[in-house]
Amino acid sequence: MSRVQVVRPAGAGHETLYVLLVALLILALAATVVTLRGEREDETRVEAHQLDARRDLNPAEQGIYTDLRVAFDEIQARREDEPGLASVELLVEEGFAPFVADASSVTRGEHQWRQVPGNAYLGLSPRPETAGSFLLLVPEAHDGNADVWLNRTAQPALPAELSASALQDAGWKQIAAHYDAGVTRQHQH
Repeated sequence: MSRVQVVRPAGAGHETLYVLLVALLILALAATVVTLRGEREDETRVEAHQLDARRDLNPAEQGIYTDLRVAFDEIQARREDEPGLASVELLVEEGFAPFVADASSVTRGEHQWRQVPGNAYLGLSPRPETAGSFLLLVPEAHDGNADVWLNRTAQPALPAELSASALQDAGWKQIAAHYDAGVTRQHQH
């Protein structure tokens, strides 16, 4: 005698329920991981006399600031071989932005660069609405960092002493660069 066993198909309701439960479990696990390991937004604050290089400068000023940092590295490298600062004329001759007058300098405010006493380069802007005037202070130490200041007034005054307090009193703002994990993420507030 042969036996016939009838197997009924499982209902779609059971399979759907299992798939839904697995999907909810995956979402709950993902939400837990994101919450526990997510990146915190630790905003670096700048002082009242400073401007954040990423958030407080317009595109023209950001370009000049970046060019000044690159030129600063070259200036520091030259100081290892030759005493004193490279002249603005030499930097122009060798094509270092922002000192050279080219198409980008026209769109960035046409700054007029000169070397000033106290190991500094001053770039006065005839168009402060495009980009303010810049001051690059070169430290005495060959391994020091660039110190860049900005003034957006039409006729910025340069104090006799190029100290931080004197520059602040004259209306200059120090540009602060804070590079962190979120350097490529811009959070507009």
